[in-house]
Amino acid sequence: MSEISEISGGRVHRLRHSVEVAAPAGAVFALLADTARRPLYSPHILHIERLDFDGVRERLRVWESAGGRIRSSLQARVRHPHERRIEFVQLGHGTPVESMSGEWTVEDGVGGGSVVTVRHEFTVVGDRDDDAAGECLVAGDNARAELESLRRVAESRVGVDDLVLSFEESVRVNGPGELLYDFLYRAADWPGLLPHMRRLKLTESSPGTQILDYDVLLPDGAVRTAGAVRLCFPHAGRIVFTQTAPSAPVAAHTGEWSVLPDEHGVRVIAQHSVLLDETAARAPAASGQLATGPAARAPSAMEVVRHRVRQAIGRTSLATLELAREHAESGVLTLSRRTVTPAASLP
Repeated sequence: MSEISEISGGRVHRLRHSVEVAAPAGAVFALLADTARRPLYSPHILHIERLDFDGVRERLRVWESAGGRIRSSLQARVRHPHERRIEFVQLGHGTPVESMSGEWTVEDGVGGGSVVTVRHEFTVVGDRDDDAAGECLVAGDNARAELESLRRVAESRVGVDDLVLSFEESVRVNGPGELLYDFLYRAADWPGLLPHMRRLKLTESSPGTQILDYDVLLPDGAVRTAGAVRLCFPHAGRIVFTQTAPSAPVAAHTGEWSVLPDEHGVRVIAQHSVLLDETAARAPAASGQLATGPAARAPSAMEVVRHRVRQAIGRTSLATLELAREHAESGVLTLSRRTVTPAASLP
């Protein structure tokens, strides 16, 4: 259970949240220090770009959901592994936050467990009470959600590496990267083109920040409503995404669409990172799944779940990539036909 301290009086506001975790302190600290996977463990973190890292200090660009808004900031983190402590400070932020800093600590608990605590110190522009109370609510909600997610992952009966599934699909394209990116960017056009996409509503809260609400057709014929936030980087040919309402057995799903020109042409890639729900591993494994011969051992429940999730996501991902390829290559063909000039008649 999280505990919250009262907001202090004066200009600087302080918050403290903590949770007991039935896992060793060293293992919990390793999760906190894993910047690359943090969007999987932190429900409010949409995406992180590491700008530099020397093994102890790192500078990050972080996109997060904050009180229904999407905001980004520059952040610095300093690790103190021997103390199991991580300091953080925001280097850039938007109103009403004027400054934000704090630290994560992991201490030994009873029975081989640990206690994780996150502290925040912040100020708001103009010292407005309403702004301070609003930021307290946002920081508190995000801290509680992150601590609870961290606890679930750390206490999992299976290893963290078994809970995380990372893979990619790619297609080589005989066409310009601009047309590929254009298709991936215009996701609102996907219904009617992709068989699994039944409905999609796309809004841009700011240029390059897309919020998706959509319905997808599942293999069993059911239709599921889902959502995602996408951050678009057209000059780099990248679109990163985070699902906002994943369904079991998926606990979190992040990824990236990227268009990469090389010496052989253009390759379009879909990368996926999935955090599985630990309770999925408790379901009985389907008989015969993944077996390769009479002597093959029966797969574990988690192996079956990983295989099914990999197949399901890979199938829809590859279908999208193939359609992007067709879009780019047909665009080139159409353009070439339009630019053909008939030969001049001889006199």
